[in-house]
Amino acid sequence: MHDLDADGVAARRTDPAGSPAAGGPLAAGGPLAGLRVLDLATLFAGPLAATMLGDFGADVIKVEHPRRPDPSRGHGPSKDGVGLWWKLLGRNKRTITLDLSTPGGRETLLRLAATADVVVENFRPGTLERWQLGWDELSAANPRVVLARVTGFGQFGPYSHRPGFGTLAEAMSGFAAITGEPDGPPTLPPFGLADSIAALATAYAVMTALTARASTGRGQVVDMAIIEPILTVLGPQPIWYDQLGYVQPRTGNRSRNNAPRNTYRAADGSWLAVSTSAQSVAERVMRLVGRPELTTEPWFATGSGRAEHADVLDEAVGAWIARHTRDEVVAAFDKAEAAVAPVHDVRDVMEDPQYRALDSVTEVPDPELGPIRMQNILFRLSETPGGIRWAGRPHGADTDAVLGELGLTPGRIAALRSEGVL
Repeated sequence: MHDLDADGVAARRTDPAGSPAAGGPLAAGGPLAGLRVLDLATLFAGPLAATMLGDFGADVIKVEHPRRPDPSRGHGPSKDGVGLWWKLLGRNKRTITLDLSTPGGRETLLRLAATADVVVENFRPGTLERWQLGWDELSAANPRVVLARVTGFGQFGPYSHRPGFGTLAEAMSGFAAITGEPDGPPTLPPFGLADSIAALATAYAVMTALTARASTGRGQVVDMAIIEPILTVLGPQPIWYDQLGYVQPRTGNRSRNNAPRNTYRAADGSWLAVSTSAQSVAERVMRLVGRPELTTEPWFATGSGRAEHADVLDEAVGAWIARHTRDEVVAAFDKAEAAVAPVHDVRDVMEDPQYRALDSVTEVPDPELGPIRMQNILFRLSETPGGIRWAGRPHGADTDAVLGELGLTPGRIAALRSEGVL
């Protein structure tokens, strides 16, 4: 077992101005060095939470079934038979194979858990218990371990037995109901939004539980339902309904809280997004587009008032932007200290000078594919930065090394492999 405040040594990188960078493929150690995480989860919230811990130095051991690799290895495009999504999701993890449903797998997992600080799992409630690997067994093997249980609907309640995915959370939370055009259908995001939000919440929950352990000396269970974090980030909808009976409708790119707020097409065919959440910014935008008289209207004084007159404001902003190229619009807004951003696709993201300055998409060496580029770690720490030590590794690549660290002899490892446990 390892203490949360175990010292770690990180290879620090700085940008040309001397500020600490987010961390790159050469970084080692980190503020979570000495922390061991067992990642038993798949698709996608649990594994992504473990990735976030690994990015800051935790020793993350990814446990996969010996004959059924993590499905993320086959999700989305691949190159030369190597799944690219896995390279991102599996970074900074050592990979082993273990059939948890077998007696040998159970015994080995409990030996691993005795050395771990965190176990992350996302099986349906009751699955670990059926394998005699539930909280009772894990905490008996290691009273300091934190068990993070990530499921669609949580560990109890009428839906807890159902299979749960992020798509269902995006539907149930109210996200889909408010997304899309007013006369169109509810709209789901084309990526793992709810899973990603739940991953952030899980990493936060794990660190909270580890902080509590520093006082109590004991681990505990984190019960993370994917339907809940996305409900939180949707804002004050429940209190609006509770106090006012208000149900937020679909408004497309518009907001019921302020205007102008939309996407607008420039003369060169590109799109830009404008936001005027601050009153002063709204006034600057209207002066910039040649409609200063609108700022004197009584309704212009509040965001909700402007939202009620979004047609007028959108026409004014849209007509002005339509007469200029994207670069001209950005330059003019920048000079006026008004808020605008081009609507990027991934090609633009890879070339954007701000993302380049932050090293938000960084290059990682990989023995299978050569240099690959992926999102960097989430944030920069000035004194103990994290980093990407390696991209996702082949299935079971570290099995022998990890089990050898537990004291298993080569003969015992070979026997487990012949039994189908590894």
